[in-house]
Amino acid sequence: MNDFVISNRAKTILFVMMGIGILSMALTWMADDSLHTRFWSNYLHNSVFFTGIGFMAAFFIAICVTAYAGWHTTFKRVFEGIATFMVPGIFLMVFMALSVFMHWNHIYHWADTSLIDPTNEHFDPILAGKAGFLNKYWYLFGTVIIVGIWIFFANKMRTLSRKEDEAGAGENYAVHRNIRKYAAVFLPIAGFSSAAVIWQWVMSIDAHWYSTMFAWYASASWFVSMIAMTIMLLLYMKSKGYYDVVTPDHIHDLGKFLFAFSIFWTYLWFSQYMLIWYANIGEETGYFKLRADEYPVLFYGNLLINFILPFFVLLRNDTKRKFGSVGIVAGLVFIGHWWDYFLMIKPGVLHTAHEALGGHGHADQAHEAVPHGIEAAAHTVEHASSFVAGFTLPGFLEIGTFIGFLGFFLFWVLRAMTKSALVPKNDPYLEESLHHHVV
Repeated sequence: MNDFVISNRAKTILFVMMGIGILSMALTWMADDSLHTRFWSNYLHNSVFFTGIGFMAAFFIAICVTAYAGWHTTFKRVFEGIATFMVPGIFLMVFMALSVFMHWNHIYHWADTSLIDPTNEHFDPILAGKAGFLNKYWYLFGTVIIVGIWIFFANKMRTLSRKEDEAGAGENYAVHRNIRKYAAVFLPIAGFSSAAVIWQWVMSIDAHWYSTMFAWYASASWFVSMIAMTIMLLLYMKSKGYYDVVTPDHIHDLGKFLFAFSIFWTYLWFSQYMLIWYANIGEETGYFKLRADEYPVLFYGNLLINFILPFFVLLRNDTKRKFGSVGIVAGLVFIGHWWDYFLMIKPGVLHTAHEALGGHGHADQAHEAVPHGIEAAAHTVEHASSFVAGFTLPGFLEIGTFIGFLGFFLFWVLRAMTKSALVPKNDPYLEESLHHHVV
């Protein structure tokens, strides 16, 4: 079967997942503070996570095409389908940007322009120095421009890929050369622009902190999540009778990527931590000290799920060929990197809420600009035992929101995969992929 159809049962499950997400977000909104800090942090967390996975799929397609790789050709439509999620992703992130622009939330400390006014008693010279980049205009228009460019290149590569299916003898090479041109142009643009949006969307939550390795770290987390999602989608579709041409050798290669980039992610984690710890500069060490002291379950659990688990399970060569083992690890690692982004985002948002409670920022909303439970935690912020629902650990509402976004993501991706043949028909590297064998 080369034409994919979403079954009614699958649609029902995905719509139920989306319903759980909508209900969770509605309950979060109703139980939240006046600025809906928990709601917006959950929204930002999932929007960034799933949009980034879509971007990484397009980025990986461009890498494979530019490198003359053929092993992935059999199932490249899975990557193309995942990449299409950038279309709803741009709307998700623009809505987040509008919320910052209109001051509907207090997620970003730098969004309060009074802090860069030299006449203000709470003038912040660090934020003033970064105001050329950290401002609501660049957040909004930069998001539109950068993600719009990503979508343009991803769409061109997918359109040309589908055009190959109708190409006559000899024409497929000309079409593929065009794909290679777009892929080669996209790679450097993607490399630089992804760092810019990661700095803006995620790193700037901790506005006084910065790391030259953060963009690499966050990108590696996106990439591992994308590979894990690809594995799970392929195994699901094989279980439904599709992709019979996908062999244990293909899954083995994806398992190697999952294994290798889990180690690469850990290398970046350790390098960033080690360099900041060794330098012992207060404004840098604070980022890790906050997370290690006050969020120990998140901090150490992050390493357990995203490094120790995939390392020891996938270390054996034959394990990467076993669908059950690879699928379970992929699922756990996918959740683990969602956890990773939770740890990147939530502590900084909570700290910003503490600042609002202390009277900095929007004075008329200082008391209300924090979620329920944060007010009590603010008086004992130095104690790791202070538990704040939705911030110290993911709660039921966070899990429900994740389920909703995941259902929407899967529905969009699977729907995109119904638009073309699952196995491309005239790709020049198809035969190489069909006879791919790992020695």
